[in-house]
This record gives sequence, structure tokens and C-alpha cells, in this order.
Amino acid sequence: MSSNSETATPVVDHERERLLEAIKGSLGDSLVESHIKPGDDLWIRVSTESWQASVQKLRDVHSFDYFGFLSAIDWMPSPYGRGEDDPTEPAPVRDTTIRSGYAGGDTRMQVFIRIVNSTTHFGITVKVDVSDSAPSVDSLVSIYAGANWHERETHEMFGINFVGHNDLRNMYLPVDFEGHPLRKDFPLLARMVKPWPGIVDVEPLPGGDEEVSVDAKDGDA
Repeated sequence: MSSNSETATPVVDHERERLLEAIKGSLGDSLVESHIKPGDDLWIRVSTESWQASVQKLRDVHSFDYFGFLSAIDWMPSPYGRGEDDPTEPAPVRDTTIRSGYAGGDTRMQVFIRIVNSTTHFGITVKVDVSDSAPSVDSLVSIYAGANWHERETHEMFGINFVGHNDLRNMYLPVDFEGHPLRKDFPLLARMVKPWPGIVDVEPLPGGDEEVSVDAKDGDA
């Protein structure tokens, strides 16, 4: 029988380990950090200044020829709390620590892209830090044409600039709209007025104690 002190043998994903080693050889110092979830996925984080060149190598050298999507994430905990907090209770003490998920991060916001090798069917998620004070990163439209509207949406919703993209017009919001709705510090006024998912106004069932006649509702009682 095994003792309680023995630990389970760690699962090793040999194929993704080999892929990661090959990517490290291509990207060199541009690869900042990586994470493998065995049997599931591979994440890498590259330096901001190498973002475009790194993705270009992943396509040309490692055949990640299929573009899935591009977006961003704001890791900052919301200063407004959670929608399910009870507004009648004192606000709970909140943890304001910024945690950046797989492959780490040094900034509040990150851009990430999902690309796939259409021959091996292995995918990879590539992340990059963007500056807190002036979030900006090079555009990938010249590498993946499909990134066009993804970058426009990310610019609109997170306020991240994509250098080299020549058409960062809003797709959803008015041109003069102020703020970026997917940033954690953007105030969602609807949730402040009525806690999410909202208090449902339920009318009394017919025959109940609180039933009101139609005449009374119409003011004819």
C-alpha cells in the first residue's frame, strides 16, 4: 500500500513539451513565460516589443496558420464589487490583488490571441502585456487578416491601441461615447441601480391574498 506521504506522478504532455521547446528555440528571449496544461492547452507570454514578430514566427515557422480570435482581459478586480453582492449589507472587504492567470503578467491588461496549426490541430494561446498608462501593441492584421475587426472591438471595449491598424472605428458604440465598457473600472450604472441579475417584480397569482381587482388597478374602485 502506498503511504499518504507519496505524491501522484505528474502528468507530462510530451507533444506539447516538444512543441514548447521548439517555440523557445525560435522566439528566444522574446518568450517571457509559458504554461502547459497536460492534455489540454499551451499558453505563452511574449514581450510587448516582440508581439508582432513573435506571432509572425509562430505562423511561418511553426505553421499556426489558423486564426481563431483576438481579445483582451482586464485582470484588475472591479472596484464596484460583484453584481451578486447584497446592496443592503455592508460592502465586503475585497482582495485588490491583480492575478494574471496562466503564463503570468506584469500589467493590468493583456491582449491575447488564439491560433491553431490546421495540420496537427494543436492550438496555442499567446499573451502580451500592454502598458497601464498608454495601452498599445502592434497590429496583427498584416499577419492574419481576420484580426481586423477583433482589434477594432478590443480597441473600442478596452481602449487598447493597435499600432498599424488604419481603421479603428467603433463598431457598437457612438463615436462620442466616453469610456471603455469592458474595463473593470467602467461603472455599470444599471447594476448600481438594481443589483444583477435584478430583483424580479413578480405580480401576485390570481386568488392570492395580494390580488388586486382590475377595477382597483384602473382607479375605478
